[in-house]
Amino acid sequence: MTGLLACYETLLASGELRADAEQAAAAERLDLLQRQLESLSAKSGFFSKFRNKKIESPRGVYMWGGVGRGKSMLMDLFHDTLRIEKKRRVHFHAFMLEVHDLLREERKKESGDPVPPVAATLARNTSCLAFDEMVVNNSADAMIMSRLFTNLIVEQGVTIVTTSNRAPGDLYKDGLNREHFLPFIALIERELDVLPLNGPVDYRLDRLGGMASWHTPLGEPATAQVREAFYRLTDYSPEDIDHVPSGEIDVGGGRMMHVPKTLKGVAVFSFKRLCKEARGASDFLAIARTYHTVIIVGIPVMGPDNRNEAARFVTLIDALYENKVKLFVTADTQPENLYQAGNGSFEFERTVSRLNEMQSADYLALGHGEA
Repeated sequence: MTGLLACYETLLASGELRADAEQAAAAERLDLLQRQLESLSAKSGFFSKFRNKKIESPRGVYMWGGVGRGKSMLMDLFHDTLRIEKKRRVHFHAFMLEVHDLLREERKKESGDPVPPVAATLARNTSCLAFDEMVVNNSADAMIMSRLFTNLIVEQGVTIVTTSNRAPGDLYKDGLNREHFLPFIALIERELDVLPLNGPVDYRLDRLGGMASWHTPLGEPATAQVREAFYRLTDYSPEDIDHVPSGEIDVGGGRMMHVPKTLKGVAVFSFKRLCKEARGASDFLAIARTYHTVIIVGIPVMGPDNRNEAARFVTLIDALYENKVKLFVTADTQPENLYQAGNGSFEFERTVSRLNEMQSADYLALGHGEA
């Protein structure tokens, strides 16, 4: 099997990747980690002895940067070419759901602190744990992460490799009770090598290839187009769209919002779920801060009887626009014709202007959250 660095250099030589100093540095660092893990794994029984003796494990890696800078690509290469048995790759959201399930089971035993046994369970068959998209958007995760990952890294000797759109210091920014999360940031900066990937090429934007983001009228052709956009952004096959994982985000006030489909920083919602239900600015701001791309399906033509839906839609678009979220939609009609009569229809013109700007190449080239 060919190693990570050789695969990376092949992609460069073929023109699939372009020269990028930060990306190359990350590839070299991951290649070194790969060789360290393989060398240690080759020694029979090393990891079990290692944990008992608490010998220092190889330092992990935290890769962060804007959308499309190659983080997931490097993670793919690292995990696919890592020649050890005790490796695991998992989406961070799914991992934290698993953690909370394990914690609930441990608490039922009433045998003391549930975190160490949960960490031991997670580490039992895993020497290297690789995460996609480390993001923290609820207080339940924030409260547990410092203690959990200290146990995983320091006590259990698990090497962590993760990607994120945010630098460690910006994780859970402005979150509720963030002071409880600060030790986790310190742990990351102490135990992992933090590598920025903010190079000049947005590969996901390249993969969209100028694809339109507003699709009308409603129907199968429009739906097929947003499925294709989802595939190009996430590598998830359009034929398997019904099996995309769901999720939830903390929208403040102790409330959680269900996200019907979410993968690699892309979320899919229906207009009905977002704008016909009672939602406010905090809900839409949580979406805008969490996801770099949002797909909204089923936007209807609205009239005087839909003034509440139109008002929520205005607030939603404001939040997405101000956080430079990429937007793909299926709609009944073009933005200019969505809401022509009714309370607030004059103010809706600003939303129309923003919706048109959000379809432009200049807007789509902006980084998530970029001022």
